[in-house]
Order: sequence, then structure tokens, then C-alpha cells
Amino acid sequence: MTTSPFDSRDHFALADGSKGVIYRLQVLEDQGMTELAKLPVSIRVLLEAALRNHDGFLVTDENVATIAGWQPHAERSEIPFIPARVILQDFTGVPAVVDIAACRNAMVELGGDPKLANPLVNVDLVIDHSVQVDVSGRTTDALLKNLDIEYHRNAERYEFLKWGQRNLANFRAVPPGRGIVHQINLEWIADVAFHKAERTATGEQVYYPDSLVGTDSHTTMINGLGVLGWGVGGIEAEAVMLGQPVYMLAPDVIGFKLTGKLRAGVTATDMTLRIVEMLRKQGVVDKFVEFFGEGLDSLPLADRATIANMAPEYGATCGFFPVDDQTLAYLRLSGRDEVHVRNVEAYFKAQGLFRTTHTPDPVFTDTLTLELGTVDPALAGPKRPQDRVTLTNMKAHFRSSLHAPLGFAGHGLAIDELANRVLVAGHDYRLGHGDVVIAAITSCTNTSNPAVMLAAGLLARNAVAKGLTTKPWVKTSLAPGSRVVTEYYDKAGLSGDLAKLGFATVGYGCTTCIGNSGPLDDEIETAIDSGKLVVGAVLSGNRNFEGRVHAKVKAAYLASPPLVVAYAIVGTLDIDFEKEPIGHDLRGKDVFLRDIWPSNDEIQATIASSIDAAMFRARYADVTNEPRWDAIPVANSDLYAWNPDSTYIQQPPFFKGMSKEASPIRSITGARVLLQLGDSVTTDHISPAGDFSAKSPAGQYLISKGVEKAAFNSYGSRRGNHEVMMRGTFANVRIRNQIAPGTEGGYTKYFGSATGSSESGASEVTSVYDAAMRYVDAGIPLVVLAGEQYGTGSSRDWAAKGTMLLGVKVVIAKSFERIHRSNLVGMGVLPLDFEPGQGASELGLDGTEVFDIPITDDVTPRQKLVVTATKADGTKLEFTTTVRLDTPVDVGYYRNGGILHTVLRNLARAQS
Repeated sequence: MTTSPFDSRDHFALADGSKGVIYRLQVLEDQGMTELAKLPVSIRVLLEAALRNHDGFLVTDENVATIAGWQPHAERSEIPFIPARVILQDFTGVPAVVDIAACRNAMVELGGDPKLANPLVNVDLVIDHSVQVDVSGRTTDALLKNLDIEYHRNAERYEFLKWGQRNLANFRAVPPGRGIVHQINLEWIADVAFHKAERTATGEQVYYPDSLVGTDSHTTMINGLGVLGWGVGGIEAEAVMLGQPVYMLAPDVIGFKLTGKLRAGVTATDMTLRIVEMLRKQGVVDKFVEFFGEGLDSLPLADRATIANMAPEYGATCGFFPVDDQTLAYLRLSGRDEVHVRNVEAYFKAQGLFRTTHTPDPVFTDTLTLELGTVDPALAGPKRPQDRVTLTNMKAHFRSSLHAPLGFAGHGLAIDELANRVLVAGHDYRLGHGDVVIAAITSCTNTSNPAVMLAAGLLARNAVAKGLTTKPWVKTSLAPGSRVVTEYYDKAGLSGDLAKLGFATVGYGCTTCIGNSGPLDDEIETAIDSGKLVVGAVLSGNRNFEGRVHAKVKAAYLASPPLVVAYAIVGTLDIDFEKEPIGHDLRGKDVFLRDIWPSNDEIQATIASSIDAAMFRARYADVTNEPRWDAIPVANSDLYAWNPDSTYIQQPPFFKGMSKEASPIRSITGARVLLQLGDSVTTDHISPAGDFSAKSPAGQYLISKGVEKAAFNSYGSRRGNHEVMMRGTFANVRIRNQIAPGTEGGYTKYFGSATGSSESGASEVTSVYDAAMRYVDAGIPLVVLAGEQYGTGSSRDWAAKGTMLLGVKVVIAKSFERIHRSNLVGMGVLPLDFEPGQGASELGLDGTEVFDIPITDDVTPRQKLVVTATKADGTKLEFTTTVRLDTPVDVGYYRNGGILHTVLRNLARAQS
């Protein structure tokens, strides 16, 4: 850049006495455009990105002025955000790289250069979602065995990712077994203050806030380090990789004030679950949350990361913590270069972005306050992360949930079913409702936090000293997010005690929380089925949606790592830890949880004595090197050599028959309902990530290709093959389609032609996939009807891709979760909102209707649109909806059939 936008280009002093380039925000205040002290810090980061990237095209004068003039309650306008980088994990990263590879083929077909389809910003892919707990933590060499299985199971995927690493510019891959993407981001990748040489003759180093988007919803974890970033769908991330900004409405910012300190015995997990509950109740979807207040002064970085991680669970775009002394302390602890840490401090202070105790509070759209001393130990469940249950109330809560009506808080058991207990074949114990069959210290949320991880280790040590063991029906596992955890466990002398309780390390990756819990023993599953048991899982993760942790587990609870160990010891959810013993010591004396719970002083002393920067430097010195990864052969080729026989990687059909110019938007007529769904349908319901049966459409497809059931792997690992993924769309075993009452799983009614009759003269129940393909063959467009918060959960692009490939043209919902709405638009699927107070049931829709949606090429953002539903008797019902194309850019994406189609057409036109 040769010009200085708004005359803001300046210099500041670096740690070594040299000068770095800064684009000063203060210039905008001097010009009367803003009052920086009143702006939330997260908005200032957006403002800096706009100021620095101002070019009059992607970022205009008006864009800068819009962000600079942010007001707490103003009408929101569209703004661009150009993040510094993109981060991927392999479940979502494989389809992203598949799409880039397919874009290269499409560029050739459009007469362009395939290399134009290439990442233009730094992209890191961390392979962390493919490890499964095939071998539990009761086996001391589980880590190596699971890694061997992972490489064998995923050979095709890893060969493909190696092609990307070799042939795509600005693309770096971290091999399997190195840790969870968000923890590696926190400990190693993130710079906090990003810097690169200008493309000028001087080549001066430009400094600016590190920022990113990622293809995992928990990308938000990095906000704990003061790095602004959030999860987007793979589709949107691919557009950023190809040089497009993220377009968004300037967000509302909810201030969350923290005061005081946590009480002894209360963990960062307990605090985070309380915050999740408060913010879900507040309603923060599509909003930023920014934390402030004196409570931050003593809140360690790891605790901040735990809170920031769960932004998707409380529904926010991000949960942001400004850079301050705690940030610098963590950079030093994690082994960052001291000169760089001092430069981070210098830059953020020079830019007015560094928080201190005396920093004035910004002005927010709304504010919440939490006195940390009021937080109690808690879990969350049985089916949603926002449903907090205090530990003291857990027994009563679980018992009441058994016979409560089937829903988020209930399992709907009849009274005569409550006493069901089943003898497990080959064993001398029985299983009943509430018995814990999975106890997993897992996920990015808590395994980044030494306080809770060491608390689990110390509790295990104390339990072993008392002679306690874990129950034999519990599948136990420990999957740290970083190899550094093992380093400090070993140094503290806790690894052996954890292993004695079945918590030997099973892998360094995202396991149970993503659904990679592996199989339960056959006799355990048989007992669950025969007794129709509501068994439990306790995990230190962030997600517990129905069917996610394990298909046989209906009651999944999120908890701190030490509570995971405690529940593994007692083996049941049906316990009051305050009044009932957790077990008996070697002399038969009652042992209560309080007897083995480590003190805060003990935890802090262990942290101080067992963790240092040298551990981080040693573990990350070889993080990109792994012998088996390095040995994978790879070809040098601009175009990927698609293998038609591969069941993992296939060229997707998204660009088939694509022309250089987009067709005009046309009305959707004669549409049939594929599914009618209730509230809080998650992306796990729409596009599950776990295993699947041989009887499912996806299973039948793989069997037809000669793949045995034992080699199916998971939906998540098959995301590079659209044939599997479209068959798995709406195939979650717990999804309930209201137009196919009495069914559970991926079923629907096929109604036949647009006039209302099927070929056999009556509607019939069949799989969602089979019905959709019959509709597609008949040229009949499809509709999905849904309730509140449609698409909550992971930033899963296949939830939108699969929807599109099934022939769904429109989703009409009471409300959408942010990422999924964006993903639908990014795949050319039209999202519509019912009017407030209305929905399918309120309007009397039962899914048998034929829909006409009169959208035209002159559609405008968020315009009102009257939809007509024609019932079988010819009665017509008209109702108003809001078009959820929120910005002009959304309209452009929809007109082109999606984001990537837009980018490809722009690239092809630019070259010609």
C-alpha cells in the first residue's frame, strides 16, 4: 500500500529500539469520527482492520466511518472484516481443501489459471478430530494404539491433506497426535500482535492485532488471549482464503462485568457454565460479548480461554477479553520469544488497546454482571450446555428428568420403567438408569486449563491413596489438548495415579466431545438396549447434544475434569456428593468427595512447581514433524488427481455446469416439505459427526463400495465425500421429523407430486435421503420448516451443503443461529424467518402443504415476503416472512448460487 488511509500510517518504538509501522486509531478521533475510549475494544479491533485495509474497493471510506461511528443502540449497517489468517481442523478442513481443489478444476473449465484458486492469507490446519477412543484409558498404551488405528483408518484423507500442504501456498498442516486445534492456536500459533513486511520498497514491518476466522465454532477460544476471532462455516472460510472479506452487520456488544474471585473448590468450569446460562437467558446470538471489570485483574488466561471457548454455547459470535498483563504473562509462560512479548505490549499500548485496572469502561449495548464469589460447583445437561445444574441439586434433577416429558430436560420414562436394571452378560453387576458408562476428560474447553487438569490429577492421587477405584462399567479416557499436559502431569507425579483409575492418555485430540468416544463393550450396549436404559456420560467438554457423545447415551453432562474423575469412581449420576460417600477406604470407612478434593493452595502450588516455559518450547519445537505423517507420499500437481474409487475424497458437484454469468433469481414454486422440526435443532441433528449403522443410507452406500462396517469410520471423517455426507444429512438418530410421527432418526413422508399424491396413491414413510432423491428426480423443490434457534452448535458447513444437495431450496424457521444462516446463504439456500409469534404449528401447517415462495431478482436485504401454502383440499394459507439475506453481499451470494460461485466468477472475469 503506497497511500496512507486517513493519514493514519505512523511509526512506534519496538523493543529493540527500531520502528514498526502502525495505523493509528487516534487519527480518527482527532478527525472527530469517534471517541475511542467509549468504543468496546472488540469494535476498535474491527476498526483497525478496516483502517489498515482501506483501499476504496473492498474497504471504503464509508466502511471506516461506519465502524468508527459505532453506537450502542444504532441501526446496524454492513461492514467488511479482513482477518489476518484462517485456522482449520481436519473434519471441517478436509471439505475446505476439497472445495479449493474443486475450484481449481472449475477454474480450468472456465478457461482460467487453477493457481488463482489458492489461499491468499496464512492458513493453519491442525489434524485433531480424527482420533477415536477405540482403546480406552484403562490400557496404558492406548495413546499409541489409537494413533496407529487413526493413521490406518484415515490414510486417504491424510494423503489428500499432504497434497494440500505440498501444492497450496500459505498453507501449513499440523500432523495428528499433536493436540487440539484451539489449544495449539492458544499455545503456539497466535501472535497477538501480527506483523509482516509491507509490499513497498522499504519493506517496513507493519504491526496489527492478530485476528482470524476458523472452521470450528470453538475458534472463539482464542478471544481469551485478546485475539479477535470466531467460527464460520467452511464455505465462508474458503472465501476468506480466496481474498474475500467477511461481510457482517456491525454487531451489538454486550458487556459482561466480572467482579470478585471464585471461592475455594469452585473451578473455571463452574464459572463458565454459569456464564453460559446467564448469556443464553440474555440472548446474545449474532452479538459480541466483551468482558470487563476488576475481576479480570486476577483471572488467569486459561480461565479466560475456558469462558471464550464456550461462546457458541451461549450463542455469541465471540466472547472477547482485551489484551492486558495477564495476556503477557501467558505469552511468557507458553514460551514465546521475550522480544516479541515486549513488542506486543508496545504495540497495544501505542494503539490504545491495552487494558489496565484504570482503563475506563467502554459503553456497551447492554451489560451483565457476575460476582464470581456467588458461583457454585455445577454440571450442565442432560442434553444442552446451557442447562446448568448445581452439584448439590444433581441427584434430584436427574431423578426428575427420567419421568419428565420427553424434551431437553426430560426422558419421558413411564413410572413402571424407572426401576429397570439389567444384568450385564459375563459380569457380576447390573446396569440401571443413570449409571455412567462414559467418563471423559476431553475437549478444548478445559484441557487448556492447568488448574482444572491438575485438580483432576490431584483428586486421582488422593482417591488412589484412599484405595478407591473406578467402576468397571465406565469407559474412561484422558485426551489432553496439548502434549504439554503430559509434561506437567509427569513432573507433578500424577500420570500414574490417573492411569490407575483408567485415565491413561488415549490421544491428543478432540475425542468424546465431538462424538469420537469409540464403541462401548457389546454387552454394555446390549444391556442398555434390553433395559431401555437412560445411561449417562460425564465429560469435560462443551457439547452434549442428543446423540453426539454416543448413540446409546441419552443423559450427557458437562463437568469439570475433577468431577469427571469423581463420577467415574462412583459410577452413577444418582448421587448427592454432599450427603453420600463416593466410596470406602481400605479400612471400610466412608470417603466423601470433600475428603479427596484438592485445596486451591495445593493446586496453585502444583502449577508453580510443575509448569514452565521450557515445556512449551520443547513440545512445539517438533510440532509439525511426525514420522508417519512425513512418510506419506505426495505428488507435486496444481490439480488433485481425483480417485473415483475413493470412499473418502470425491470431487463435489457444486460447480457442475457452472457458467461465467449468474442466472437471475426466480420464484420457488410447487415446493414440498422434507422435514418439519421443532426448536433448537442443532447442526449435529442436521449433519451428524459420529458413527452410523450399516442400515442407514450412508452405510448402504459404503457397503455397495465394498467397505465393511468395521471400516465405516465416522461421518466427520467422511466429509470429503459428498455421497456419504448427503446421505447422512438429517440422519441423526435423535432427530424427530414431525411429518413422520412415531419415528426417530432420518425419516420423512414422501408425498409424491406437487398435487399431493405419491405414486402409490398415499404418502409413505421412507428415509430422508431416499425421499429427497425422488423429489429431485421429479424436479420438485423442497422446504424445511423449523422452530427457534435452528442450526445451533458447531459451525458445520456440511449441514448447509447436505441440505442443498438434497434439493432443499428454502428453510423457514422461527430463528436461525448465526453461522448456520450464513452457511445456508453460502450454499444458495434461502433462509426465511416466520413473523414473531408465528411458526408452523401456530399457523396450522402440518407439512403436507405445497409452498410457493415469490422471491425475485430485485430482492433486498431483510425484505418481507408473503409465502403461500396450499393444502391438499386446495385451501390456501398466506403468511409473511422475513428474507434472511441480511446484507447486499448476501443477496449477491444467493444470486450466484453461493459464496464460492461468486468468487470463482469474479476470478474468471478478472483474468479475462
